[in-house]
Amino acid sequence: MSHADFRLVPAGDSALIIEFDERIDVDINARAIALADAIQAVEPTGVRDVVPTYCSVAVYFDPLRTDYDALLAHIERQLGPTRSAAANARAPVRIPVCYGGEFGPDLPDVAAFGHVSEAHAIAIHTAPTYRVFMLGFVAGFAYMGSVDGRIAMARHASPRVRVPIGSVGIAGVQTGVYPAETPGGWRLIGRTPVKPFDPARVAPFLLKAGDAVQFYAIDREEYERWPSS
Repeated sequence: MSHADFRLVPAGDSALIIEFDERIDVDINARAIALADAIQAVEPTGVRDVVPTYCSVAVYFDPLRTDYDALLAHIERQLGPTRSAAANARAPVRIPVCYGGEFGPDLPDVAAFGHVSEAHAIAIHTAPTYRVFMLGFVAGFAYMGSVDGRIAMARHASPRVRVPIGSVGIAGVQTGVYPAETPGGWRLIGRTPVKPFDPARVAPFLLKAGDAVQFYAIDREEYERWPSS
């Protein structure tokens, strides 16, 4: 089902995708997050999960328990022209990062890409307040943007087999923190002692879609002193 600014696309018999314009855009992302929040707020019968992305929302449901027509009608009401897509302002989450050295093996290449010193590259990375556009890949991995074009270096053509937990990377205009040791191709510029995902915490996820994030630099000594939980 297509409309002027969105499409409703069935994905098998147990999922529905609402697609907006396919681009990285704050307003589009805010609309996707607002829609996901609105769907979850009424807890529709049979809906298992609602997942916002950069420019779409996936609604997963149990086809044996869900009134599909009622769900579709509810979604269309939330997409009406009178609904505001503005996200509530949230205080930025501050994340410490120890940049360079063994923690940031790609920092020299990122600096060279931007024709700046490593110190300047760090300053460029810590200057913006980033937006969490979506979570994905592994539990707690937040896709954030937008990275300053001077250091927006593309990911590696061949990913590393193992990226240490807490590694901070750049992939074009995106930046993110690896919440687990996984393969990955992002340019690693530092590491944070903060855990993006910890199932032992009351709130396991440090970040959620729509959050604001500010990175700040710390030295190795402060990194080592940081509490482990």
